[in-house]
Amino acid sequence: MMITGIDHFVLTVASLEVTCAFYQRVLGFERIDTPGRPTALAFGDQKINVHEIGRTFEPKARAPTPGSGDFCLITDRPLDEVSTRVAANGVVVELGPVERAGARGPMMSIYFRDPDGNLVEVSEYERGKT
Repeated sequence: MMITGIDHFVLTVASLEVTCAFYQRVLGFERIDTPGRPTALAFGDQKINVHEIGRTFEPKARAPTPGSGDFCLITDRPLDEVSTRVAANGVVVELGPVERAGARGPMMSIYFRDPDGNLVEVSEYERGKT
Protein backbone atom coordinates (compact mmCIF):
# COMPACT_ATOMS: atom_id res chain seq x y z
CA MET A 1 0.00 0.00 0.00
CA MET A 2 1.41 3.41 -0.95
CA ILE A 3 -0.73 5.49 1.43
CA THR A 4 -0.36 4.80 5.14
CA GLY A 5 -2.14 7.63 6.92
CA ILE A 6 -3.34 11.21 7.00
CA ASP A 7 -0.87 14.02 7.68
CA HIS A 8 -3.31 16.94 7.48
CA PHE A 9 -6.41 18.27 5.81
CA VAL A 10 -7.65 21.82 5.23
CA LEU A 11 -10.82 23.47 6.49
CA THR A 12 -12.01 26.74 5.00
CA VAL A 13 -13.68 28.77 7.74
CA ALA A 14 -15.55 32.04 8.20
CA SER A 15 -13.41 33.12 11.17
CA LEU A 16 -9.92 31.88 11.92
CA GLU A 17 -10.14 33.08 15.53
CA VAL A 18 -13.54 31.52 16.27
CA THR A 19 -12.55 28.19 14.70
CA CYS A 20 -9.19 27.97 16.46
CA ALA A 21 -10.74 28.85 19.82
CA PHE A 22 -13.41 26.15 19.31
CA TYR A 23 -10.95 23.32 18.52
CA GLN A 24 -8.58 24.39 21.30
CA ARG A 25 -11.35 24.57 23.89
CA VAL A 26 -13.50 21.59 22.87
CA LEU A 27 -10.87 19.08 21.70
CA GLY A 28 -7.64 20.41 23.20
CA PHE A 29 -5.87 21.03 19.88
CA GLU A 30 -2.70 23.15 19.78
CA ARG A 31 -2.74 26.26 17.59
CA ILE A 32 0.39 26.84 15.50
CA ASP A 33 0.92 30.15 13.70
CA THR A 34 3.85 30.35 11.29
CA PRO A 35 4.38 33.50 9.16
CA GLY A 36 3.56 32.88 5.49
CA ARG A 37 1.84 29.56 6.18
CA PRO A 38 -1.69 28.54 7.10
CA THR A 39 -2.57 28.44 10.77
CA ALA A 40 -2.57 24.84 11.96
CA LEU A 41 -4.44 23.00 14.68
CA ALA A 42 -2.20 20.14 15.80
CA PHE A 43 -3.23 16.94 17.55
CA GLY A 44 -1.08 13.82 17.86
CA ASP A 45 0.91 13.37 14.66
CA GLN A 46 -1.70 15.15 12.52
CA LYS A 47 -3.03 18.62 11.95
CA ILE A 48 -5.80 20.62 10.37
CA ASN A 49 -4.68 23.61 8.32
CA VAL A 50 -7.18 26.44 8.63
CA HIS A 51 -7.86 28.82 5.74
CA GLU A 52 -10.08 31.82 6.42
CA ILE A 53 -12.44 32.52 3.51
CA GLY A 54 -10.95 35.28 1.37
CA ARG A 55 -7.48 34.59 2.84
CA THR A 56 -6.75 31.12 1.50
CA PHE A 57 -3.37 29.75 0.49
CA GLU A 58 -2.40 28.29 -2.87
CA PRO A 59 -2.91 25.66 -4.01
CA LYS A 60 -6.40 25.10 -2.66
CA ALA A 61 -9.69 23.41 -3.43
CA ARG A 62 -11.45 24.73 -6.50
CA ALA A 63 -14.35 26.24 -4.53
CA PRO A 64 -13.41 26.48 -0.83
CA THR A 65 -16.52 26.93 1.29
CA PRO A 66 -16.94 27.20 5.06
CA GLY A 67 -18.98 24.36 6.51
CA SER A 68 -18.39 21.78 3.78
CA GLY A 69 -16.14 19.51 5.87
CA ASP A 70 -17.15 16.11 7.22
CA PHE A 71 -14.40 14.15 8.93
CA CYS A 72 -13.66 11.57 11.61
CA LEU A 73 -11.13 11.88 14.42
CA ILE A 74 -10.01 8.93 16.54
CA THR A 75 -9.70 9.30 20.31
CA ASP A 76 -7.65 7.28 22.76
CA ARG A 77 -9.97 8.41 25.58
CA PRO A 78 -13.26 6.81 26.55
CA LEU A 79 -15.97 8.21 24.28
CA ASP A 80 -18.16 9.16 27.26
CA GLU A 81 -15.30 11.38 28.48
CA VAL A 82 -15.17 13.10 25.06
CA SER A 83 -18.96 13.52 25.05
CA THR A 84 -18.83 15.08 28.50
CA ARG A 85 -16.14 17.55 27.43
CA VAL A 86 -18.01 18.46 24.25
CA ALA A 87 -21.25 19.08 26.17
CA ALA A 88 -19.43 21.00 28.94
CA ASN A 89 -18.30 23.42 26.23
CA GLY A 90 -21.87 24.09 25.12
CA VAL A 91 -21.64 21.95 22.00
CA VAL A 92 -24.61 19.73 21.15
CA VAL A 93 -23.86 16.10 20.33
CA GLU A 94 -26.17 15.55 17.34
CA LEU A 95 -25.83 11.77 17.20
CA GLY A 96 -24.27 9.07 19.25
CA PRO A 97 -22.78 7.16 20.58
CA VAL A 98 -23.50 4.92 17.61
CA GLU A 99 -21.64 1.96 16.13
CA ARG A 100 -19.79 2.62 12.89
CA ALA A 101 -17.40 0.75 10.61
CA GLY A 102 -14.04 2.50 10.65
CA ALA A 103 -10.92 1.90 8.60
CA ARG A 104 -9.65 -0.55 11.26
CA GLY A 105 -12.97 -2.18 12.12
CA PRO A 106 -15.92 -1.52 14.43
CA MET A 107 -15.92 1.71 16.42
CA MET A 108 -18.29 3.86 18.43
CA SER A 109 -18.83 7.46 17.31
CA ILE A 110 -20.37 10.76 18.34
CA TYR A 111 -21.16 13.60 15.94
CA PHE A 112 -21.26 17.37 16.48
CA ARG A 113 -20.67 20.54 14.46
CA ASP A 114 -18.00 23.20 14.65
CA PRO A 115 -18.81 26.95 14.35
CA ASP A 116 -18.92 26.72 10.53
CA GLY A 117 -21.25 23.71 10.51
CA ASN A 118 -18.57 21.18 9.59
CA LEU A 119 -19.57 17.72 10.79
CA VAL A 120 -17.05 16.40 13.30
CA GLU A 121 -17.12 12.70 14.14
CA VAL A 122 -15.06 11.51 17.10
CA SER A 123 -14.66 7.75 17.36
CA GLU A 124 -13.28 5.21 19.77
CA TYR A 125 -12.08 1.78 18.66
CA GLU A 126 -12.29 -1.12 21.06
CA ARG A 127 -9.36 -1.07 23.46
CA GLY A 128 -6.35 -2.73 21.86
CA LYS A 129 -7.59 -2.08 18.30
CA THR A 130 -6.41 1.53 17.80
